[in-house]
Amino acid sequence: MNDHEPQSGPSRRRLLAGAGAAGAGLVAASTGVLPGLADSARAAARSGLRDQPGRPGAPASSGLFGRIFPGLPPFADATDQVRAALLEVGRPGGIMDAADDLAAGPKALIVDPTVNGNPTAANPYGTNPDNPTMTAGSTFVGQFTDHDITFDQTSHLGVPQNPLTSPNTRTPALDLDAVFGGGPGTRPDLYAPNPDGSVGPALKIGTGGVHEDVPRVPNGDGTYRALLGDPRNDENLMVAGLHCAHILFYNRVLSELGRISLHAFPAARNADLASSYARFLIAREITLWHYQWLLVNEHLPQIAGQAVVSDVLARGNRFYRPPRGDAFMPIEFGAAAYRFGHSMVRPSYRANFTSGTGDSANPAADPFFGLVFDATEPSFSAPVSYDRDDLLGGYPAARRYVGWQTFFDLGDGQVKNNKKIDTTISSVMFTLPVPAIAPHTQTSPTVLPQRNLLRQLTWGLPSGQAVARAMGADPLTAADLPDIAGVYQPFATSTPLWYYILAEAKAATDGLHLGPVGGRIVTETLIGLLRADPASYLSASPRFRPFLGTDLALGPTPDPDITGNRAYTRAHFLYYAGVVTPGVYR
Repeated sequence: MNDHEPQSGPSRRRLLAGAGAAGAGLVAASTGVLPGLADSARAAARSGLRDQPGRPGAPASSGLFGRIFPGLPPFADATDQVRAALLEVGRPGGIMDAADDLAAGPKALIVDPTVNGNPTAANPYGTNPDNPTMTAGSTFVGQFTDHDITFDQTSHLGVPQNPLTSPNTRTPALDLDAVFGGGPGTRPDLYAPNPDGSVGPALKIGTGGVHEDVPRVPNGDGTYRALLGDPRNDENLMVAGLHCAHILFYNRVLSELGRISLHAFPAARNADLASSYARFLIAREITLWHYQWLLVNEHLPQIAGQAVVSDVLARGNRFYRPPRGDAFMPIEFGAAAYRFGHSMVRPSYRANFTSGTGDSANPAADPFFGLVFDATEPSFSAPVSYDRDDLLGGYPAARRYVGWQTFFDLGDGQVKNNKKIDTTISSVMFTLPVPAIAPHTQTSPTVLPQRNLLRQLTWGLPSGQAVARAMGADPLTAADLPDIAGVYQPFATSTPLWYYILAEAKAATDGLHLGPVGGRIVTETLIGLLRADPASYLSASPRFRPFLGTDLALGPTPDPDITGNRAYTRAHFLYYAGVVTPGVYR
């Protein structure tokens, strides 16, 4: 149930009377697909092939989306009435809007108990409460991971489309193709040039003048184009910072290959280290195994709960079971379950500690607080051509980098939490700037919850209740879903899957992590992708343990409430990458 007072809006009669116009306006702009879409995926999409014989829900090519539950019907028919109801559920000021006091400013939204959404005597749950079991960086690990494995650029919001004939622009493998771009031969623009005219194996890294930035090239009009395997990794300062950290981690591995024991890594067997391509493959594999291990042992236990992760690791997948070497991206994950992370986004963050003035031993030196997106920016939706006060990506400047002690726990008392997983979404997500919307995709509506809800219609996703029953879980009842029932009664018993997963998390875990349906889909998908990949650590060497950055000396006050494996964490990874140092605040 939503914990803030409902705000005024159109009556249901007025809402549904206008459904025709609302529905007609949804297909507005979706032109072109980014380069790199696999030819096989295009061909399979054109052929009209459906699922593979004997594998219902699996597409004809791994470059297409698929289904985990192909036998379940859509949660609703794609009518104008249903579209209008979905838009009402996700509208600004509606049942999902946290109603954050954005005018209070980015710092107050973090530290002021009167506006930061945390529990009060009058509201024991809070209007947009912090999650004590996760750090603020968990949100962006999820975003970064999503950009590694799933990217739909061809669908229209709210218009039915068959996922089994729809291309996925990313590879369905946790292979960091958003960072490596397929290698120097496929994306030479991502790799550092050499004196002999070749490129790589080192990746390019940029700078905003003080610290690292994604590599960029000027467009000649004051704007910049980021050189990335996936342009979405420049959507905000934090995900761009994670992208930089993975570049720097890999580049350091590359520079230290001669001092690393390589016997455990298949890419190094019988390899000629004089070959730049061999060095690329080995350094990439070492980087990938650290990244993958953190997903299984830190990220998944935080977002899904240790119990379901342990169950899937010990007993195997029950529902998403791609064969080895032939995985696909299930649409239940990409369009619904993994979009839970939008509920964890804070309205604002302390991006760094010094605003580009130079590193300090004092965490209060000159912090850069910013709203994620600030609709009062004078050129809010224009191409980014100046150093904005919000945290939108797209521009190099001295203060546009991340001070990681806010986002991951280094034991110094500076870490902040993300928000709980529930049906309340931070208000900044209801007004997206166009540069934050993935390129070559539909730009209307600019309200994130509405976009997510319309996607449930696009892909004909089943209701949350139907998926719960198929999994053998107890479904939520209409009594658990009063807010959405108040907008459109049929949604109380046939709930859009994305909304259901958020409501289930609150009902089952008080918003600390995903519930039975959401947690199982997310865990089985990520672990299933690793098991289907013969080169992943989980397939090739499941006893692997990360070893780079283990010399990090954490501070004396680690947060005991943070879940997931604490012996090796994202902080260790970032330390090895050289983007964080204990006691030094950037």
